[in-house]
Amino acid sequence: MVMPDYDYIILGAGSAGCVLANRLSLDPSNRVLLLEAGGTDRRFFIQMPIGYGKTYHQKAVNWMYVTEPSPDADNKPSYWPRGKVLGGSSSINAMVYVRGNPRDFDEWSELGNTGWSYNEVLPYFRKMESWQNGADTYRGGDGPLKISEVSSQLHPLCDNFLSAAKEIGIKLNSDMNGKWQDGVGNYQITTHKGQRMSSSRAYLWPVISRTNLTVITNALASKILIKDKKAYGVEYIKSGSTHKVYAKREVILSTGSINSPQLLQLSGVGPKKVLQEASVELIHDSPAVGQNLQDHLSVTYFYKSKVPTLNDQLRPLLGKVYQGLKYILTRNGPLSLSVNQSGGFIRTRDGLSKPNIQLYFSPVSYTLESRDRRAMMSPDPFSAMLLGVSNCNTNSRGQLRIKNSDPTSHPIIEPNYLSHEEDVKDLLEGVKVLRKLAKTDSFKPVIGEEFRPGPECQTDEQLIQHIKDTVWTVFHPSSTCRMGPDPKSNVVDSNLRVHGIDGLRVADASIFPQLICGNINAATIMVGEKASDLILRDQKISEST
Repeated sequence: MVMPDYDYIILGAGSAGCVLANRLSLDPSNRVLLLEAGGTDRRFFIQMPIGYGKTYHQKAVNWMYVTEPSPDADNKPSYWPRGKVLGGSSSINAMVYVRGNPRDFDEWSELGNTGWSYNEVLPYFRKMESWQNGADTYRGGDGPLKISEVSSQLHPLCDNFLSAAKEIGIKLNSDMNGKWQDGVGNYQITTHKGQRMSSSRAYLWPVISRTNLTVITNALASKILIKDKKAYGVEYIKSGSTHKVYAKREVILSTGSINSPQLLQLSGVGPKKVLQEASVELIHDSPAVGQNLQDHLSVTYFYKSKVPTLNDQLRPLLGKVYQGLKYILTRNGPLSLSVNQSGGFIRTRDGLSKPNIQLYFSPVSYTLESRDRRAMMSPDPFSAMLLGVSNCNTNSRGQLRIKNSDPTSHPIIEPNYLSHEEDVKDLLEGVKVLRKLAKTDSFKPVIGEEFRPGPECQTDEQLIQHIKDTVWTVFHPSSTCRMGPDPKSNVVDSNLRVHGIDGLRVADASIFPQLICGNINAATIMVGEKASDLILRDQKISEST
């Protein structure tokens, strides 16, 4: 008989996985193992906020996925950076803190997911955060995750953006994570005292010395061990050797929207045809594993500036040296921020129950840099700024699947961007709002010519073509292990238990029934908090029977 090494094995130390490690190990009688494919997050370019331009294409901390071409989006592939490091993608993201729209979670509940309405998840959002301006009905004040209000440090052009938005009838909103989401304001970010506040730093660093918590890095999970439809352990590869560990209670999959469905399929849980083609033994036919892939898309308009922008501070060599020294000495300045400084959420037409477009304003531009490089310290050598949009509600659906039984092979990712006409409609209406903003009196003294797409792009057909030619991911993949009551079209139930397999749960952005309005890191951390409560509740029930 195999003796379990741990009570709980958590796969993936990402946005949700670090939460689970913290909460499940709070009880000293629980033996918890956290396995992470990447290494330490104690790296300068991870902790320095604008360092995500460096980690954006750094193999040491990044899975660096490339998708299949999307036929309706200029038939081009898309580059998907995902965190392969403690903290997961919360260690390499742009740090914008957005919870999502209250209506998002009510819709989750209406799809049959009991316990996931806004009123039911709000306590978890409050529990997880320390909002700089203090707790209230909607915000938390003493959670592990520090959320910063950085308006006083932002570029002055952000004021022009907010004034322009107000000029065209968009209301100002000082807290888009408060009572309502609609409106524009300055983005809140996951930083603290000028350093990145990843899920690892918030949840893992303070408890790493707990004797009942074991963290193994550079350990690639290769298979979930399942017998008689029950998960009992994990196989992983470290330093070229294969190891096995065993769980008394549960295995929890928190490896993200790509790796979680990939690992399920490698373990024999997934669509029968996919597993057959990959020569993987079928353990449980779960048709939805890897299906329902959703992602937000962005379109950006670039403008010359009549006044200095961050380009003028960060491009020259002396500027780089000055800002670098300023950051090292004071943890302040543009290197302590995200380049996404202002923005918000709008409805471009009547009759919508929630926003359909997210706005971005950045007093910087990178048109001469490859999108794959994202060198934040090397903006364009002229004064410029950008206005951008992304769609909040995606109707296009993609999928991913393993191509063989090798756990080191990247899966085949097919986003199918813009395959639904509603997504094109939303983005078209969104870019027209950008043009309205650029023509306001508030921007007139500072904004110069539009140099991308340019004044020759005017008709709807031309605007749509530009959208298809230039649209790109906002790095919010979700829903590939979707939560819902029907096992034929979903992967986990409302308790995050994998349909058809005992002792196995999924807790990360892959369980989203549908993509939320805005950035997904906050909601993923919330999933980790709620999953912890669900697991500990079930443990208490089992111990009392």
